Amino acid sequence: MGAVEAIVVAHDSAQVLPGCLDALSRADARAIVVDNASEDGSADVAAARGARVIANPRNEGYGRANNRGVQAASAPYVLICNPDVVVAPDAVRELLAAAERYPDAGLLAPRIIEPDGRFFFQPRSLLAPYLQNPGGRLVLPEGDCCAPFLSGACFLMRRELFLALGGFDERIFLFYEDDDLCRRIADAGYALVHVHGAVARHSRGRSSEPKRGRIFKGRWHQAWSRAYVSQKYGLASPAWGMFVLNAVKTVLALATLRRPLVERYAGSAAGALAFLLGGTALGKEGLTQGDQG
Repeated sequence: MGAVEAIVVAHDSAQVLPGCLDALSRADARAIVVDNASEDGSADVAAARGARVIANPRNEGYGRANNRGVQAASAPYVLICNPDVVVAPDAVRELLAAAERYPDAGLLAPRIIEPDGRFFFQPRSLLAPYLQNPGGRLVLPEGDCCAPFLSGACFLMRRELFLALGGFDERIFLFYEDDDLCRRIADAGYALVHVHGAVARHSRGRSSEPKRGRIFKGRWHQAWSRAYVSQKYGLASPAWGMFVLNAVKTVLALATLRRPLVERYAGSAAGALAFLLGGTALGKEGLTQGDQG
């Protein structure tokens, strides 16, 4: 058993899994694929490439599935990795070396390269108002640095710390679970470290194949999760504003007859309204807290 096991959550991800898993193998990270009830053979693709597969009979959501994967792992470190991420051959080695250099680091993330060649770096987070740079002025780092937020698309953590902090918040089905985890890591006194020498390429938005209704569902959860984490940390609720703005945009979008645009705004309005009415993300998906597998 190596020092790192990679946790990859798949949901209709057969198209991108081969590239992800082959790269993890080259980086010497054994993969555990948690398949969220894919209908495109993702579990078979993962098994054919030697990954350990945990098959959920239904879609458990991103955070819950990752938690299950980490619980099943046994290596001292876990690498959370989206299926549309391809790590460089030395990325895991660079992250481990950085973990040795920075013993106060709770989470270490690689330099994530976007499809257009730029690299992702977010200078602020909704959940880190206690840090400087409230305006979010973007100055891209040229080396390792601490950050208020690091993307959940790819990051390394000690397994025992991830579990001690409770992993991802399982009340969240999708979106803002990485913001929430980063906040809890920082509140526990650990640093969030961007490791510039570790590189991963992210084909943003390709984790799941397009499907009718998926835009609506994604935007529903994005709006609900934003309202939920805002409430969790005592921030002003954005729910009413999101509902009104997106309801108006939905009406205007209907005139364009563009389904993706209508789904986008209607989903956001519906998610915000559901939160205002006391609905939950798990309830929308027919799940309950602690109901897994």
